[in-house]
Amino acid sequence: MRKRTQAREYALQLLYEYDIIKDFPDSLTSFWSRQEEPVDEEVKGFAEELVQGTVRYLKDIDKKVSGYAANWNLNRMAVVDRNVLRLGSFELLYLKDVPAKVSINEAVDLAKKYSGEDSGKFVNGILDRIKDECGKD
Repeated sequence: MRKRTQAREYALQLLYEYDIIKDFPDSLTSFWSRQEEPVDEEVKGFAEELVQGTVRYLKDIDKKVSGYAANWNLNRMAVVDRNVLRLGSFELLYLKDVPAKVSINEAVDLAKKYSGEDSGKFVNGILDRIKDECGKD
């Protein structure tokens, strides 16, 4: 598995945990020690960048996602879908060095792997609209 793909999986796990228990600092600190295998520092660094950035801009990201999730209340979405959308939105809106196509494809793959096929389509639709608005290629 590519390092950034692996980092996104860890980031999703951390965001899921944060969403459930609302405890970011302890979650981040203890998360790495709970892993069965040592985690590459590059993977860890990118995962932490994704999580910290997503949490930092969470209100703006949630507002953006809510605006495009027609007939879906953010709190009623599946926790995995909500956090995949947050992660993908952070990449689209704030990480200028990651191509939009990569961010969206990785988010769709995460949704399919951890939620379901329909979730992949749902995530793709919303992130594609956010990409169009922010003008990122």
